[in-house]
Amino acid sequence: MNKRNKMRIKKGDTVVIISGEDRGRKGKVLKAFPKTSRVIVEKVNFIKKHTRPTQQNPQGGIVQMEAPVHVSNVKLFNDKLGEATSAIYKIVGDRRVRVDKKTGDEI
Repeated sequence: MNKRNKMRIKKGDTVVIISGEDRGRKGKVLKAFPKTSRVIVEKVNFIKKHTRPTQQNPQGGIVQMEAPVHVSNVKLFNDKLGEATSAIYKIVGDRRVRVDKKTGDEI
């Protein structure tokens, strides 16, 4: 049986890194990869990538960019509480809604 990945973090969410060298840093999710359970967070987990000369970048060289972070190392950030929280899914009427686990507010 093929297990379906359930990512509760989406593009545009504000998240906090909960482990690793960037622990405690906040940022916005720029891109989500549900198949690999990874997200790219703004200004977190920088790597240096060597690039070839192209038409957009004729010089080439070393470019600093964000690398994906595993979803297990990230938690949603609640602005009202000012702390990290989890998201759960609830069925409201005929639709599935993401809800803040601590406050019960819809995300």
